Amino acid sequence: MQQHDYSEVMALLNQYAGQFNAMVQQVLSQRTQSHDGQPMFDQEKLFSLLKEDVEVDSASLMQHQLTFMQQQSQLWQQMGKVMMGEKVEPVISESQDDKRFAHNDWQDNPVFSFLKQSYLINTQMMQGVVEAMHFKDPKCAEQVRFYTRQYMNSMAPTNYLMCNPEVCEELLKTKGQSMVQGIKNFLRDLEHSPLEAFKITQTATDAFSVGDNLATTPGKIIYENPLMQLIHYTPATPKQYARPILFVPPFINKFYILDLNERKSMVKGLLDKGFAVFMISWVNPDASLAEHDFASYMHQGPIAALDVVCRVTGQSKVNMTGFCVGGTLLSVTAAYLRAKHDERIGSLTLLTTLLDFTIQGEIGNYVNDDSIAIMENNADIKGIYDGRILGLSFSLLRENNLFWSYFINNYLKGKDPAPFDILYWNSDATNITAACFKQYVRHTYWKNKLKEPGGLTIDGIAIDLANIDMPVYFLATLADHIVLWQGAYAGTRLVSGETRFVLAGSGHLAGVINPDNSGKYPHWINPSLEGDAHQWFEQAEQHEGSWWPDWRQWLTAQDKTKVQAIMPGEHVEFPAREEAPGSYVRKTL
Repeated sequence: MQQHDYSEVMALLNQYAGQFNAMVQQVLSQRTQSHDGQPMFDQEKLFSLLKEDVEVDSASLMQHQLTFMQQQSQLWQQMGKVMMGEKVEPVISESQDDKRFAHNDWQDNPVFSFLKQSYLINTQMMQGVVEAMHFKDPKCAEQVRFYTRQYMNSMAPTNYLMCNPEVCEELLKTKGQSMVQGIKNFLRDLEHSPLEAFKITQTATDAFSVGDNLATTPGKIIYENPLMQLIHYTPATPKQYARPILFVPPFINKFYILDLNERKSMVKGLLDKGFAVFMISWVNPDASLAEHDFASYMHQGPIAALDVVCRVTGQSKVNMTGFCVGGTLLSVTAAYLRAKHDERIGSLTLLTTLLDFTIQGEIGNYVNDDSIAIMENNADIKGIYDGRILGLSFSLLRENNLFWSYFINNYLKGKDPAPFDILYWNSDATNITAACFKQYVRHTYWKNKLKEPGGLTIDGIAIDLANIDMPVYFLATLADHIVLWQGAYAGTRLVSGETRFVLAGSGHLAGVINPDNSGKYPHWINPSLEGDAHQWFEQAEQHEGSWWPDWRQWLTAQDKTKVQAIMPGEHVEFPAREEAPGSYVRKTL
């Protein structure tokens, strides 16, 4: 191509790149606003926090400013030397775990090297400014650090069309078609996003189908009400342990994280070992269910399912398992039933579950008086709290991995994300009814009512988690960014039953879904719960491979009796209504 023609192409690409960048910034700005226009996740939140009661360490601030000016001066001097053909060492380098600047041009090309170093110097300066501030309110300090990080990562040169060498390379290689495809991808996601958030595609959506290659373990729907369907899975052995297992998954997600495929399915793993398994499948609610509150989820969820499981199996006790929010709901249910002298719950298993919300992790940065009012207003207007907003909120807890990396891949490079079953599940959002959402957030993350005996009252019954006197198995994960394991450990102090705490490797999902045969992540066990979380870990013994065998051993210790397996739908009162996984789980937004 002649130089003249090349210049025209580049000028055209620059023009479109500028227009595309402007459009993206406008949409992202709008989509990170609440329904009534107040900011939730942008830099305005950071600026408002900086008005709070704060003392500034002047000496530290001055030192950071001096360092900043010195580094900027060194960078400009360095660039002058580079232009003269000299080789120089960088003024600043990214950390080893920062994968954003892996392309060689970030080191070898003077322009991109300057962009990267200038960005890193500025982020270091901003971090220094935050470190020099001492807030009276510790939560305010955490929020400032969180929103500062969000702002800095959003401004990275990797996130802009003409400032990322990988993107420029793709533009030239495809003669601009990558940008055309990126715009199409962006408009597609925009079409499927709610007004209040932006839903970014994280996996190939056409690669998975619930009931075909996800949630394929055979079973029947034997009961349903407006909030849930109950699955009874087909036995895999002639005889099963007499005491059945009933799963209570989170009502903010769909159940099939526990039944992804044959290799990863916790459900199939239990069936193969001779357990009888039942599963709640929550509905994806619309505005018609707006008035169903947390108590309604409890009555029509775990309590209704417990009634059916006891009738179908003829057993007086059930091993119940809750995951994340489902574990919190299950714990409230157990305390409620025990207060009524109902002893049908034989044991509890709580997977990555918070009972004491003192240690909230970064999710707590979203929660304050202003944001709660905004979220509640949004829920009241719609009748539900949109699950896609929650999805964006969780993604922004790991923004570089779960948002900006896909932003670059999908829109700037015009590529499609790879198939990944866990991310497909993660993107399969579930709404929460307005009444339940408001109660849950206020009583847990905001007021921490479950920690207080009688802090929450349902049907005139004071909820006291100390009433949980049955055996309890807590499972937390080491790298969990949603339920910090130290926060999960604090929950062991609130129950009175014989308690076992196990810590698994990896994060919120992969640490739980770690089958026997993979042995991918280790786990830690310490039978003593006398010390705090740090002391527990210091004295814990590391075991290689999955935690599942330890859990099964604990489950069988509750009751080793075996009985003839019961086929789903053969009970006269609860015939099969449809094949698993049922219709509720297939309902999309």
